[in-house]
Amino acid sequence: MIARNVTVAGRRTSVRLEPEMWEALQEITQRQGVTLHQLCTEISRARGLSSLTAAIRAYALAYFRSAATERGHRTAGHGSLRQDDGPAAN
Repeated sequence: MIARNVTVAGRRTSVRLEPEMWEALQEITQRQGVTLHQLCTEISRARGLSSLTAAIRAYALAYFRSAATERGHRTAGHGSLRQDDGPAAN
């Protein structure tokens, strides 16, 4: 677990996440053109009663799950997820 400070709605707080989660958040911020602080503020605003850490994990999971749909996969230029659309097996 790695603890980092983030600013959420102008207030500094500490968040402990796995290294892979920090990498996922970095990728999301680069793709969305926002800072980590902006992303965490938006996640916090929408989180309801869950902790910020849990909300961040859920957001990252939902973000990448949406990209893993057939439509999201095509939009990203990765081709089809269906095996019958791939190269023929030898």
